[in-house]
Amino acid sequence: MSSPRLPLTVRHTTSALDSRRGVIRLHPEVLDALGLRAWDAVRLTGARVSAALAAASPPGSAPGVVLADDVTMANLGITEGSEVIVEPCEVSAARSVTVAGSRLATMSLTPHTLRLALLGKVFTVGDAVSLLPQDLAPPPGSDVAAARGVLSRSIGASWTTELLTITATDPQGPVAVGQATVVSWRGDTPPRHTSAPTQPDTTPIDVEPLDVGTQPGGQTGNQEDAAPPLADLAGAETAARTLSEWLDLAFHRPDLLSKLGTSPHLGILLSGPEGVGKTTLVRSVARASEIDVVTVEVPTLAVLEPDAAVARLAEAVAATSRAEPSVLLLTDIDTLLPASSPPPVATVVLDRLREALTRAGLAVVATTAHPEAVDPRLRAVDLLDRELRLGMPDARTRAELLGVLLRQTPLDSGIDLGAVAERTPGFVAADLVALRRDAALRAALRHTGEGGEPRVRQQDLLDAVESVRPISMSTTDTLATGGLTLDDVGDMADVKQSLTEAVLWPLRYPDSFARLGVAPPRGVLIYGPPGNGKTFLVRALAGTGALNVFSVKGAELMDKWVGESERAVRELFRKAAEAAPSLIFLDEVDALVPRRGQSSDSGASDRVVAALLTELDGVEPLRDVVVVGATNRPELVDPALLRPGRLERLIYVPPPDAEARAQILRASARNTPLADDVDLDALAAQLERYSAADCAALIREAALTAMRESLEAAEVTARHLAKAREAVRPSLDPAQLAELEAYAESR
Repeated sequence: MSSPRLPLTVRHTTSALDSRRGVIRLHPEVLDALGLRAWDAVRLTGARVSAALAAASPPGSAPGVVLADDVTMANLGITEGSEVIVEPCEVSAARSVTVAGSRLATMSLTPHTLRLALLGKVFTVGDAVSLLPQDLAPPPGSDVAAARGVLSRSIGASWTTELLTITATDPQGPVAVGQATVVSWRGDTPPRHTSAPTQPDTTPIDVEPLDVGTQPGGQTGNQEDAAPPLADLAGAETAARTLSEWLDLAFHRPDLLSKLGTSPHLGILLSGPEGVGKTTLVRSVARASEIDVVTVEVPTLAVLEPDAAVARLAEAVAATSRAEPSVLLLTDIDTLLPASSPPPVATVVLDRLREALTRAGLAVVATTAHPEAVDPRLRAVDLLDRELRLGMPDARTRAELLGVLLRQTPLDSGIDLGAVAERTPGFVAADLVALRRDAALRAALRHTGEGGEPRVRQQDLLDAVESVRPISMSTTDTLATGGLTLDDVGDMADVKQSLTEAVLWPLRYPDSFARLGVAPPRGVLIYGPPGNGKTFLVRALAGTGALNVFSVKGAELMDKWVGESERAVRELFRKAAEAAPSLIFLDEVDALVPRRGQSSDSGASDRVVAALLTELDGVEPLRDVVVVGATNRPELVDPALLRPGRLERLIYVPPPDAEARAQILRASARNTPLADDVDLDALAAQLERYSAADCAALIREAALTAMRESLEAAEVTARHLAKAREAVRPSLDPAQLAELEAYAESR
């Protein structure tokens, strides 16, 4: 039997403890599906094949995501957002391992010290590995503290950033280093098995997945190759112009600032969603202004010892003095300077930055995707006192970005980038790069079979849209539409029309609302008896409008810690705004926003209600985001949520009548062969108080009844359906139906 294989989306891990240890994180359900226990080895297939140790991801992680560090992604030849195949693998104990490294490492480390660094790690030939010991699940007999001490004394402060390349192993395939493994430098001892011809013998390099050319946590020169011209920065023209003006005043006209009573000091906090192009913006503006950029990848500093992190930052600041004017670019500053529980080294880092900013000819730009999570001390007057933000690209901007990205790609005639842009709500520049790569891969696979001139077709791009998940949705539970649209929903004409007016019209025709001087509705409450397709309707609605859907169960936002529930609500709406146009689906909303003053949970529910009401009609307007709640008990929802300006449209989903039940039965039996004696219309007329879910369950039970009689059964007969009715009873409660109908009439 072949081992299970799952395609997952790669995301960069934010955990400093996992970085460069050869460890990936998988959702517990994924571990179970693959038959894995924590710290088992897995085979990873991207552009190349590698191996790693797998452990459970932190709570709240998305099931379809694998968390990996930059070294693992480089070993796979992929970037963040790419798809990787994960499967269990057998790992052999390595008899011998041959490695290559830098001149410093080769001259400083003995084979014994190398083995201490590699103990417990899993890898294949061609992989890059760090010297950081695998201390998350140390193998028996290892002394991690002693290994770290030996490595530090042998190389110095830079030992944590050194990378080695595995050039040969015995046996071949994924191996693990143990106490008996012979580890040697390439050239010292001839390997018993050299690497295969398809695995090139490469020297170790430290690859950052998005910022090509950046040395680890260190310096770059003028990033001309990585910086597109300003004309190609679609959607960022205003931010580029502002940044150019600030740099021009600080570097070329400091006397003017002095005359006006201010200093040329320039510290900028540049924020925006992940992958929107913050680093690219800085490099492009600096290139146009002929200013050197020294880049520090802050996440790589966060994994270092405090002394090493400060030393590396000092090296970067010193590098800026070689060419003035220059910009010190700090990426993802929140990883080193978090707002909550900042490490002691944060104070030293702030002092170093404050000292650097006193020097003429130097500007500091720090980027972050989470400005609210940055240490507030960084915004002091003598540090980063200016802020600039990049927003999410709209449909027009996405079409322009696609035009820039596909400029050098051979395209088929009839390509409509506008149509592709309309299908990619919530996509940022990095997502569109992944889209281009996926479409090119599909075109290459087709070309292999067809021949002729390779070209990317419209269908390649549209198919790529379905497989590329935007970064803004990477850590969020989403509602799968399964290709459904409102056309697939039988009957319910009035309900579908109401949903179209309340949800789709504000997103499709904002000009009409503006022309008439009215604000579109903020949200909708769908209510009705259980099992009548409320969630199905939302899925169809999202499929029709090509919306990003954030699905939240009623109790998922509740937390016993004060402030955590409110923070979760704010984070939900922030993500939805970044992925706009989007829809927030609050299932079982009565559990999330019950009537205030009636709960016994120390006020947690009341605070959540207040936070939700603030997000719906607070100071900041809610743009291109619609909230849809669903409940079976509308009378339990806090009345303040249902007033105009919030969930102002209440839509009742009644139980299906005979005609609707017949359509539901036909849809459920679409792939079920029915005998000639089956009359679904007559059957539907007999199914009083059957919900939509009951009708679907009836078809399933009839098929199982046929299978119980014979596993070779080829069709479902009327007799099978009659017997299934004995097992599937109607679930609709007459008393509840009467209450819901009375509530609907009162509204």
